[in-house]
Amino acid sequence: MRLHGIHVPHKKNTAGCKPLVLPIPAKVKIPMSMHIGKLARVIVKKGDAVKVGQLIGEADGFVSSNIHSSVSGTVEKIDEMVTSNGARVPCVVIASDGKQEMYEGIKPPVVTDFDSFVKAVKDSGVVGLGGAGFPSFVKLSVKDLSRVEAVIINAAECEPYITSDTRTMIDKSEFVFKGIAAVKKYMGVKRFIIGIENNKQEAIGVMQKLAASAEGVEVKVLPSIYPQGGEKVLVYNTVKRIIPKGGLPLDVGVIVTNITTLAFIAEYLETGIPLISKCLTVDGSAVSEPKNVIAPIGMSISDMIEAAGGLKCEPAKILYGGPMMGIAVPSMDEPVLKNTNAVVFMDSKEATPPKTTPCISCGACASHCPFRLDPRAIARAYKLSDGEALEKLCVDLCMECGCCSFVCPAHRPLVQTNKLGKQKLREFQNERKAQQEKEQKLREQKEKEAAK
Repeated sequence: MRLHGIHVPHKKNTAGCKPLVLPIPAKVKIPMSMHIGKLARVIVKKGDAVKVGQLIGEADGFVSSNIHSSVSGTVEKIDEMVTSNGARVPCVVIASDGKQEMYEGIKPPVVTDFDSFVKAVKDSGVVGLGGAGFPSFVKLSVKDLSRVEAVIINAAECEPYITSDTRTMIDKSEFVFKGIAAVKKYMGVKRFIIGIENNKQEAIGVMQKLAASAEGVEVKVLPSIYPQGGEKVLVYNTVKRIIPKGGLPLDVGVIVTNITTLAFIAEYLETGIPLISKCLTVDGSAVSEPKNVIAPIGMSISDMIEAAGGLKCEPAKILYGGPMMGIAVPSMDEPVLKNTNAVVFMDSKEATPPKTTPCISCGACASHCPFRLDPRAIARAYKLSDGEALEKLCVDLCMECGCCSFVCPAHRPLVQTNKLGKQKLREFQNERKAQQEKEQKLREQKEKEAAK
């Protein structure tokens, strides 16, 4: 199997920019959902005094995440906000007192074995910092550690503009390898592969130098082909294993973790300071001076961009993340989140999509899809509301990377249609399941009546 992809403009304008630490804003708004899984449960109330690093939202389920205050001050209100995906979630609004007093309970965790290591990762509140937001402790909670043959460290950072992971490799390289050492010690993993695209030569040099004296660590330099950082793509291109449909990396003997996530875990083990700030890239055609910044979680995008140097024009679109898989931000009032690795501000020219024309059946979308899906056929099946066809076409395998839309000469919204197709497939499968259950109940009822 050969995985395909596309060549996108790198636009790594900020790769050489050491992050600027932003001043603390007057107010932060911290949502209880910055992760995949169940919402965190608010454990503070209006009027409470809080300090930096204090727990304000407690993980409320196995797949959930702790949330901590990024500032010291007073809880102004427990509010509700609409996230970029349209969901309504509770949030804690904190008025900063400007003192940044650390919470008294902060101290390095005591880690002696695998269980205490996983607990420490959970307590830290860390999630996938490359953008996915999956609670990290869940990924590390492996029942049978003998299944883990290797840890693949995702340092590909294949999206245009984003360089926050690059800065981790350059500025916090020692924590990357301390994180490797911790996983090696407490999980017993002996093989580590750092996957980096070949357009990050400075970072590659730093990683290779440290890996030379670290047993079992390999730096795998990969072609700069998007979406190299996709989990299934990265696993195949590093260890030549194919994650089965509906499966996990562990099914092929590996764990995949983002490099900044791993570095943060090591830093938390040393300091005990939970995840309260985020390094992110600020870039795009509307930005006055692209740069990397370190912002407190909950800082509004408007405060963040003002502190980072402002905009040169009114943005027509703002994205969490990069232009390929980024999520449109509905308002400048939206906060910096745990998994925000970039905020991209686009001017009207960059944000205006080209005019859509009819499909010419060139097949470019299918030939560039990393999983060899056929977006043309998926679009037809979606238009016909044909759930059975969508299932056969494996629309649920789509990772929404945007390769199909990027290469389409007709500029059709193929990735958006794939996403709608997945929803249509779920509806079809739910209806089929309900019908099967109904038929089963009827059969059981007839059997009971026949037995009388």
